[in-house]
Amino acid sequence: MKKAFLLLFALVVVIACKQSAKESQNTVEATQPLGAENLAYQWSQMAITATANDTEKFKPRPTITSRFLGLIFVSVFDAWSRYDEKAIPVYLEGVERRPIDEQTLKNKEIAISYAAYRAMNEYYYSDKELFTDFMKELGLDPNNESLDPNTPEGIGNLAAKAVIEARKGDGANQYGEEEGSNGIPYFNYVGYEPINSVDNNVDPNRWQPKYFSDGKGGKFAPGCLTPFWDRVKPISMKSGDQFRPGPPPQIGSEQLEKEVQEVIEMQANLTDEQKALVEFMRDGPQSVQQAGHWLKFAQEVSIRDNHTLDQDVKMFFYNQVVAMDAFIASWDSKMFYDFARPFALVHEYYDQQKIKAWGGVGKGMIEMDGNQWRPYSPDTFLCPPFPSYTSGHSTISGGCAEALKLWTGSDEFGSEVELVAGSLTEPENLGDTVTLKFPTFTKTAEMAGISRVLGGYHIQADNIAGLELGRDVAHEAWKFYKKHVGEEEGM
Repeated sequence: MKKAFLLLFALVVVIACKQSAKESQNTVEATQPLGAENLAYQWSQMAITATANDTEKFKPRPTITSRFLGLIFVSVFDAWSRYDEKAIPVYLEGVERRPIDEQTLKNKEIAISYAAYRAMNEYYYSDKELFTDFMKELGLDPNNESLDPNTPEGIGNLAAKAVIEARKGDGANQYGEEEGSNGIPYFNYVGYEPINSVDNNVDPNRWQPKYFSDGKGGKFAPGCLTPFWDRVKPISMKSGDQFRPGPPPQIGSEQLEKEVQEVIEMQANLTDEQKALVEFMRDGPQSVQQAGHWLKFAQEVSIRDNHTLDQDVKMFFYNQVVAMDAFIASWDSKMFYDFARPFALVHEYYDQQKIKAWGGVGKGMIEMDGNQWRPYSPDTFLCPPFPSYTSGHSTISGGCAEALKLWTGSDEFGSEVELVAGSLTEPENLGDTVTLKFPTFTKTAEMAGISRVLGGYHIQADNIAGLELGRDVAHEAWKFYKKHVGEEEGM
C-alpha cells in the first residue's frame, strides 16, 4: 500500500512539474514578439528580399523561386517541429522531439534561424552575405555547423541538410544532375521544342514563342521557361498530374472564338483601375513572382492578426507548399496541352481585320490590323515565355487564397494598395492614382486571375481552370498540413 502511494505521489509530482513548466512557458509565450516582430516573420522578409534579388540577377523564373521558397519554409518547419508538442517533420529523420522544458521560444528561434540560414545559403547562394549579417544581428554564429540533435543549432542545421539532400534529383535539375544536362543547372533535359517557331505558326492551337526587345535596339525570342517542371516531385500531392484539368477550347470552337474576342474588347476598354490591377499582379521590377507575392499577402495576415512565431512557421509552411505544388500542377497542364496564348490567337482570328487595341508604349489605344495586336506589357517582357493553359497566376492565386482561407478559418482579407496606373508599362502616359481593394482571399485570387485576361496574357479558359486547379492543390495540401502539425483527423 505504501509502495503504491509513493508511486502515485511520484506520478503526481511529475505531472505537476510538467504542468508548472508548461504554465511557465505559456507565461513567456504570452509576452513574445508578435506580427512583424516575431522571428519567423523576419526570416520570411529575408526570403522576400532574396527572391527579389534573384529576379534582378537571373531574370524572372517563377517556377524555380517557388521551389526555393517552398523548401526554405519546409526546413524552418522541420526544425521548429522538434520543439513542438505534436508536429511531425517532413524530411528530418532520426531527431527526437525535445523535452517539454526545452520547448521554449528561445530554442525555437535558434533552431528556425539556423534552418533558414542554411536553406537560404543553398538556394539563394548569391545573397549569403545578407543572411550572414542577419545571423550576426541576432547574436548567432553563422559558422556554427553543429549537427548535434540535442541542441537547437544542431537541429536547425540538420533540418536544412535533410531537406537539401531529400530534394536533390527531384526533377528540378538544380544541380544539372538529370541525364542529358551536361552538368548545366536547370538545363532543358526533356528536349522540349515548340511546334511553332517565332516566325512560323504552323499549328495555331499550340504555343508560339515571341520576340522581346533586348532594351538596346535589338530583339530576341526567349525559349520555354523550365519545360521540365511538370517532372518535379511535389511535396503534398501524389503527382503533378493529380488534378490535371480537361483540355482548353480549340480553334473552330465557339468558346475559343468568344474568349479571343473578349480579350480584345477588354484591352480596348482598359480603365485606370484595370491597368493598375494588371501591373500590380504582373509585379514589375524587383518582382518576387507569384509564390513571393502570396507570401507577402500572408505577411499582411500575420501583422493583421498579431501572429506568434508558432503561427507564422505553420502558416508560411502551408502557404508556400501550396505555391510550390501549384506551380508543378500548372506546368503539368501547360506542358501537356502546349496551348497557344492570346498573342498568337488574336493574330490568327483577326489577321487583316481592323481592331482597336493598345499600340505600345507612347501610342495608347489605336486602330490597327489584328496581326499587330500585343498584350498590355513592356517591350522587354511582352508575354510569358511558355504555354498558357492553365494560367500560373490563376493556379497559384487560387491555391494560396484557398490556403489562407482554410488556415485562418475565414475568407476575410482587407488588404489594399495604392498605385499610379501605367507606371510599370507606359510611364510617359500615366493615369490616375488608384486604390486597389482586396476584401477577401477569394476575391484577391479572382482579381489576380482576371488581371491576366485584362493584360492579354490569357483567355478565360486558362484563368477559370487555373483557379480551380489551385484550389484542388490547396485542399490536398491541407490534409498534408494537418498531418504534419499533428492534427490529422481521427488522431
